[in-house]
Amino acid sequence: MADAFSFELVSPEKELVSGEATEVLIPGTEGYFQVLAHHAPLMSTIKPGVIDVKMADGATSRFVVFGGFADVSPAGCTVLAEHATDVAELDRADIDRRVQEAKEDLADAKDDETRARAAEHLDQLTMLQGALQ
Repeated sequence: MADAFSFELVSPEKELVSGEATEVLIPGTEGYFQVLAHHAPLMSTIKPGVIDVKMADGATSRFVVFGGFADVSPAGCTVLAEHATDVAELDRADIDRRVQEAKEDLADAKDDETRARAAEHLDQLTMLQGALQ
């Protein structure tokens, strides 16, 4: 059995996970990285993506995150996410509707700033949609 380590996933809204994990896959800015027990210390920014967590009791979960920081130390791993949502809580029909609205907003954008915000929003929603696959 794999060694466990302390793992926490926290967003400004709430603490999503706090417990003993055996594996965590994190979307780092330079690419995904996997944290196991006894991982070398590091700090990384995270990009929008999906965090996969395997807890010591065998339970698995997935969380969509939109930026933040990951801190890996001898004490464990902490992810401070700008925003995080449990994939199990996502509603496919609602996400599909929002993607369509975001596409319309992007098409209707009148200036570069509005277009850039609409494109970023569409990218985030598309990522959520992909997490449901």
